[in-house]
Amino acid sequence: MDLHLKGKTALITGASRGIGLGAARVLAAEGCHLHLTSRTAADLESAKQQIIQAYGVNVTCHALDLGAPGATNQLATSIGEIDFLINNAGAIPQGTVTSLDEATWRRAWDLKVWGFINLTREYYARMATKKQGVIVNIIGAAGERHASGYIAGSMGNASLMALSRALGADSHKDGIRVIGINPGAIQTDRQVIRWRARAEKELGSADRWPELVTDHPFQRLGTVDEVANMIAFLCSERSSYTTGCVITIDGGASQQR
Repeated sequence: MDLHLKGKTALITGASRGIGLGAARVLAAEGCHLHLTSRTAADLESAKQQIIQAYGVNVTCHALDLGAPGATNQLATSIGEIDFLINNAGAIPQGTVTSLDEATWRRAWDLKVWGFINLTREYYARMATKKQGVIVNIIGAAGERHASGYIAGSMGNASLMALSRALGADSHKDGIRVIGINPGAIQTDRQVIRWRARAEKELGSADRWPELVTDHPFQRLGTVDEVANMIAFLCSERSSYTTGCVITIDGGASQQR
C-alpha cells in the first residue's frame, strides 16, 4: 500500500534502536526524510548509514539528551519544520513507590514524560501555523494496566495517554492529528536480552528464550515492524480521520482478565 509519504519529513526520538529505529526504516521505505535523535552519537550514525544505503533518503542525526533543560527547544529550533513528530525516547525503570528513589524517578520522567510534553509543545505551535501535522506518542501498555511494581511507568504512561487524548480531541481545529500507541511486549533488542538472561538461568540455555513467552498472545512477543507499520499508517492521509485516541498493540493482553 502506497501511503503517499514520499518527500515528507519526520522527527523520531529514541531512534537509534528498537521501535524508534523500526519506525525510521518503515518511514524511509515510504520515502520520508528523517531527523533522528538519541543520546548516543555512534548508534545514531550506524542507523543513519543503514537507512541511507537501503532507502536513499536524507537522514540527519541529533545526539542529545531530551531530558536536559532546554534540549527540546534547541532541537526544534535547529530542525525547523517537520510533517511528523514521533515521540519515542525514554524508558522508565521498574520499582515500587518506596523502592524507587526520587532522583531516578525524576530523571526518567524528565526524558519520557516531560520530553514528550515539551517536544509536543514546540512542534504543535509550528504545525498549527501551517494547519498540518501529525504527532504520534509511543507510550506503553502499563498506562492502562497499572502495576504497583512499575508505579513510575504506570503513572507516566497514563499521563501521556491523557495528553494524546486531550490534545488530539481538539487538534483538528488546527489541522493537526495527535495519537498515542501503547506497545505491549515487543521483541526489541532490550527485551530479548532480558528474556535470554532469564532463559539461561531457568532453562540452562539463552537460546531457549522463546519457550518463556508461549503464554503471551499468539505464543510470541510482538515485533518492532508491527508497531512501526502502525506508526507509518497513522502518519499517512489514509488515516486522516484518526486523532485523540490511543491504539494498543499487545495481542489483546490488556483485555485479558
